[in-house]
Amino acid sequence: MSSPNFIDYVKFCSRSGHGGAGYLHFHREKFIQHGGPDGGNGGRGGHVILRGNAQHWTLLHLKYRKHVIATNGNRGEEQDRTGHDGKDEILDVPLGTVAKRADTDEILFEITEDGKEYILTPGGRGGKGNAFFATSTNQAPQHAQPGEPGKEEWIVLELKLLADVGLVGFPNAGKSTLLSVVSAAKPKIGDYPFTTLTPNLGVVSYRDAHSFVMADIPGIIEGAAEGKGLGIRFLRHIERNSLLLFMIPADAKDIATEYDILLNELRKYNPELLDKKRLLAVSKADMLDDELKEAIKKELPTELPSVFISSITSQGLTELKDLIWKNLH
Repeated sequence: MSSPNFIDYVKFCSRSGHGGAGYLHFHREKFIQHGGPDGGNGGRGGHVILRGNAQHWTLLHLKYRKHVIATNGNRGEEQDRTGHDGKDEILDVPLGTVAKRADTDEILFEITEDGKEYILTPGGRGGKGNAFFATSTNQAPQHAQPGEPGKEEWIVLELKLLADVGLVGFPNAGKSTLLSVVSAAKPKIGDYPFTTLTPNLGVVSYRDAHSFVMADIPGIIEGAAEGKGLGIRFLRHIERNSLLLFMIPADAKDIATEYDILLNELRKYNPELLDKKRLLAVSKADMLDDELKEAIKKELPTELPSVFISSITSQGLTELKDLIWKNLH
């Protein structure tokens, strides 16, 4: 998945339908002088519903939809007939979508299952008709309920990619190249500071027909958590990854220092990210001889499983996949 149309944030006004009014009516028929109450209940107002759809990878289809409005319920009818419910407005969204109230940032729910529906803004209840209020002591009720009003609220949807492995590193660390080599994903790769401007997902095949999903997250720079560079625009996607694979190129000035900077950006954004399992891949290892590798190994963080790789020569890629699989299970 790679597209200039990747949209992971939308804001819109969600309005549910009003409930239909209950009906005040008495049965009238030839030869029946005093028919009883037969006013039916009003129909429910339409809900605004979000539905998980595994075929969607972006919120692009909602980008220009600033108002989502469900229809009102119908009034009740005679002969104790309930009015029709308002039509629900159903929005298909990618898995990993988080719904929030725009004014308070309150998280309403997260969508993680294909086909599962969640009521975002519930429609108003229909009012009761006068037939509902008939009792042995009140056989001719003269009132019916109005329908409840619908709700109107501003909603924010944020997409957080669901993946097993998230690639974390500075721009030009080789993340996109690795993804293109180990999966069928074809990210656009260029020679400029922010190589990747949209997250990319790829399915990586493993032994015995197993596989796992890898996400290439656009490059972080120092100060990203404060909004520098691409800022926190893509840091949210890292929250959904089961395992974080840090990638630092072999020609970096100081691999340990770069790792600490990356880790610090994650800590400032969300300290819980540090609870995830972490691996380190030293990329562009085809530039190194055995002597240099041994020297670099001595400088790497001792608590971090690491591997030297080269996406160009495929060096260490099998070892990397073994290491990832071991830490995912």
